[in-house]
Amino acid sequence: MPGDAPHIPVLLRPLLEAVAPVHGLWIDGTLGAGGYTRGLLDAGAERVIGIDRDPTAHDLALDWIGPYADRITLVEGNFADMDRCASDVDGVVLDLGVSSMQLDQAERGFSFMKDGPLDMRMGQSGASAADLVNTLSEEELADILYHYGEERQSRRIARRIVLARGDKPFETTLELAELIENTIGRSKPGQSHSATRSFQALRIAVNEEYQALWQGLLAAERVLKPGGHLAVVTFHSVEDRMVKRFFQAHGEAKRHVNRYGSDSHEASAPFDVLTRKAIGPDKDELAQNPRARSAKLRVGRRTSVPAQDLAATEIAMPDHQRRR
Repeated sequence: MPGDAPHIPVLLRPLLEAVAPVHGLWIDGTLGAGGYTRGLLDAGAERVIGIDRDPTAHDLALDWIGPYADRITLVEGNFADMDRCASDVDGVVLDLGVSSMQLDQAERGFSFMKDGPLDMRMGQSGASAADLVNTLSEEELADILYHYGEERQSRRIARRIVLARGDKPFETTLELAELIENTIGRSKPGQSHSATRSFQALRIAVNEEYQALWQGLLAAERVLKPGGHLAVVTFHSVEDRMVKRFFQAHGEAKRHVNRYGSDSHEASAPFDVLTRKAIGPDKDELAQNPRARSAKLRVGRRTSVPAQDLAATEIAMPDHQRRR
């Protein structure tokens, strides 16, 4: 990738190896800075549909799309709706979570490392993180922090947030990060910042990321042609568990009984799972990009079995649903 690229695509090399040979039409459901899209095109894809809900990603594409312009179609939207813009595709790649590009923009409010407005909206519309923090009940906040961020001290943090906002509403990232740090203590050297899990939880709630992942996996199953690949890169345990359960549910043969008789047969599944164990970064990638340390890649190959539905509970999606 170009040395001045603002985002290094994580696990790109093992992803391309797992889906080789790359050809035909692909969907990059999380366009970002275009790292996976360019990687796919350079590896042999004929065309890529790049989807991203963040308008900034589409503006950034103007800086690098030139040599690939006739092979890329850009779509502003959510990858959960990918089957509205394509069908019969050869591959889908999803790089979940927030990108380095978004983290590095203080004005987007994703990171507590720089002070900025408490926003966190990927699509720059709808309720912001500040709206949630300043309006939700203590119980609702605690549930979001626990279910979406796996924050064990969620109730203590939620209680302090509600007490503090009575004096002054939260407006910036550092205001919230400092309150969390004062509530549960400063992290030890080598550990993640005390506010990491809470910020993750709020971002996921603001952007309804788990709902999008559930629907996006099903949409990918619908758009892929037999032999097509689904490659998903996750960055924390809840996402990875959902993807793993999805492939377990739709990657293992199930038994069906003929209602007119007692004979049963083993049916094929929608996916052949190519990564029984998730692939992580090697030491060379970690040296180049420390942010890749928690990344995991899972890959499946589509069979000819018709697409099936799947309940959110079957892939262990957290059951807390924020109601606006």
